[in-house]
Amino acid sequence: MAAELVEAMNMVKSFRVSDLQTLLASMGRSKSGLKQDLVGRALRLVQTEYSPELLKNVRQLYESRFPKSAAWLPARRPEGVPVAYSSLSSSPSLTSQGPDYLNGISKPLHPPAAEVRLVPLPFYQTLETLLPPTELIAHNSEKLQDSQCIFELTPLQADQIRNASELRPGIRSVQVVLRICYSDLIGVQEDQYPPNIAVKVNQSYCHVPGYYPSNKPGVEPRRPCRPINITPWLHLSSVPNRVTITWGNFGKRYSVAVYLVRVFTAADLFNRLKLCSVESAERCRERIQDKLRFDPESEIATTGLRVSLICPLVKMRLGVPCRVLTCAHLQCFDAVFFLQMNEKKPTWTCPVCDKPAPFELLTIDGLLSEILKETSEEIEEIEYLTDGSWRPIRDDKEKDRERERSNTPEYPVVDMCIPEANGHSPAHSSTSQSGRSGSGSVGMPGATGGSAAAPAAGGVVVDLTLDSSSEEEGGEAGGDSDDTEDSADSPAPKRGRYNYDKDLVTAY
Repeated sequence: MAAELVEAMNMVKSFRVSDLQTLLASMGRSKSGLKQDLVGRALRLVQTEYSPELLKNVRQLYESRFPKSAAWLPARRPEGVPVAYSSLSSSPSLTSQGPDYLNGISKPLHPPAAEVRLVPLPFYQTLETLLPPTELIAHNSEKLQDSQCIFELTPLQADQIRNASELRPGIRSVQVVLRICYSDLIGVQEDQYPPNIAVKVNQSYCHVPGYYPSNKPGVEPRRPCRPINITPWLHLSSVPNRVTITWGNFGKRYSVAVYLVRVFTAADLFNRLKLCSVESAERCRERIQDKLRFDPESEIATTGLRVSLICPLVKMRLGVPCRVLTCAHLQCFDAVFFLQMNEKKPTWTCPVCDKPAPFELLTIDGLLSEILKETSEEIEEIEYLTDGSWRPIRDDKEKDRERERSNTPEYPVVDMCIPEANGHSPAHSSTSQSGRSGSGSVGMPGATGGSAAAPAAGGVVVDLTLDSSSEEEGGEAGGDSDDTEDSADSPAPKRGRYNYDKDLVTAY
């Protein structure tokens, strides 16, 4: 077994990016990232989950790239020989449609037993197959190759396109799409564009999705490979349609197919999800009890599971809780936002655990839907208990707040600006009064009206913050009053700190 494990690891190290992605996808692992990340992920997969099935997949991928004997060579299609393929649809309308062409060569009469299989897409329903998956042929050693395919639409197919409803202005719900993928016979293939791709339909170039810039350092920008809508440039009549594909020949093999499909929106898939895939509240409680059931062999007993009511995608309260049947967690995400995001950029990955989340495995949590209706907007988290019941987590937070309030002593708030609050006038109030009335030196010799009012308030207050400048200001204010009031009862002039008459000071 050790020798087989070493052999499998050596095979994985020689894989291309497409081989690594195929291996990881077949085992339910994420296939995104750079080649070094894929190699490390595949090696860990071989080491931790070694099985005969995994070894078989590794050997098949390795033998498809490095054949063991010369017996494999005749099975390969030499250059210039027509491609053999079979139709994915048994519709009788295709047999009476006339001959189809790829690369300028008519299709053969005897289809092979095996063919490339494309992964089904949730937003596209295949109505008919206009051109089955067929490999692109390089006619020479040039890096840029041109391959052509010709097909015709039947009157019934043309009427389907004309009478289809519009998803948005200029985009109909029934379309003719072009799909391109790797020419690998193992497993189902996802859409994958070749380098330098350009598609021309009846002498007019059609739009091909561009690259998405990555906001992560060291991550290359990725192109969202999805079906290419070629409907606006087709002849909706018996006139043959010619599609020319320009692609980069850099050693990889690609296949092309043309389908008549019906396109769905995120709202359509959501309605289908509500009708066909809702897990009842009773079944959800059984699932919770199974997770919290006591295990005598385990040293740790789990008494509850906390679940957030906030969607991990948009950080908002859940509207329609949804999760994947194959995921082990109970945390849900919002079904509406999940479908809308995959409609714009299809990844179909669980936002909680990053595992594959195909549409066929999505289900609406009936128990959490009831909890969302019964709880208020303030509750953001709940806890499932061993008997299948639940409780909000808000109570514990409020208890902590009340405990903090009870431990904090409450002191009376004293307003220092109110004289009655602390029994005497504040320093700044005494200073301001001295500046206006000339009685700032309370308790000092020569004080008049201000000093007489101070004892009546309950005691003499001495302001120690006053300096000579404040006294001078008070003296100047008093001098002004003497000038205005010519009375014999006016007080004697104030003297300075050194006992001289301020009015007799002469400036030299």
